[in-house]
Amino acid sequence: MEDSKKIAVIGGGSWATALVKILCNNLNSVNWWMRNEGAVGHILKYRHNPNYLQSVEFDLNKINVSTDLEEIIRPADIVIIATPSAFLTKIFENFPKDAMKGKIVYSAVKGIIPEFNAIPARFIHKTFDVPYNHIGIICGPCHAEEVALERLSYLTIASQNEESADEMAELLACRYIKTTVSDDLFGTELSAVLKNVYAVASGICSGLGYGDNFQAVLISNAIQEIENFIDEVSPIHRDVKSSAYLGDLLVTAYSQFSRNRSFGFMIGKGYSVKTAQLEMDMIAEGYYAVKCVMEINKKFQVEMPIVEAVYRILYERISPVIEMRILTDKLT
Repeated sequence: MEDSKKIAVIGGGSWATALVKILCNNLNSVNWWMRNEGAVGHILKYRHNPNYLQSVEFDLNKINVSTDLEEIIRPADIVIIATPSAFLTKIFENFPKDAMKGKIVYSAVKGIIPEFNAIPARFIHKTFDVPYNHIGIICGPCHAEEVALERLSYLTIASQNEESADEMAELLACRYIKTTVSDDLFGTELSAVLKNVYAVASGICSGLGYGDNFQAVLISNAIQEIENFIDEVSPIHRDVKSSAYLGDLLVTAYSQFSRNRSFGFMIGKGYSVKTAQLEMDMIAEGYYAVKCVMEINKKFQVEMPIVEAVYRILYERISPVIEMRILTDKLT
């Protein structure tokens, strides 16, 4: 394809690393920002990220990697943000607003901004005055680890700007990545937030010894909760059975690569929240998301018994055994 767009990827974790790998299939140059100077030096010397997806080897002629955020973003036409949501405000704390002017900004952030109870699209819009038709989301079902292995994966690109979504879909499509587009910016992003909460619930139940039969009921109820919530918050026509919603929920709730499920599993096994977080080498977005969703839902009053159960376990320190036993009588 014509290499006309300059792309910047923001983030040094597994998903950012995977996105840079994908983009290098179709572009001659990708700007890449990460906070860790040691990781930048390691990539420039050894051609791989020392902390995430270490099997991925980069062509140094195709990447410009730096810890200077403004240097990476200013020349870019399209900016992809792929950092943990909990760190987003800190990363852009002193960043000049005008540096985002005229750019298309995509969120690959799989969480909610805890300081504002806001999805990344709203944060980008409010912080940098980027119009919503210049904002998009890149969502799954897709784990970074399988991208590293070049296993066939699917991405959904959601934007209110169809031309922009089609362009990003083309930039990301390659031999092992298939892409689809959607106009449901808010629904797909909220679903991507919620699926992390349900993955924590799935992990808790697994840690407690619940089997596959119960997990099927749990996730069936979870997709109903997602549908009810996003239809209330953003009432447009959508099919939650499609991969951007149900598919993303399934892979996050069941996969061995799911950090949220792993976090929940430790909680179910009796770890405290703090201990489980220390054991994890990556952020479990569901921990932050469940509190934010509870706050948002004070306005909408959607019945969400699974979300409420996870919140009580993580934030009110209710016994997982007791809380999940109560939840079993609320599921259908």
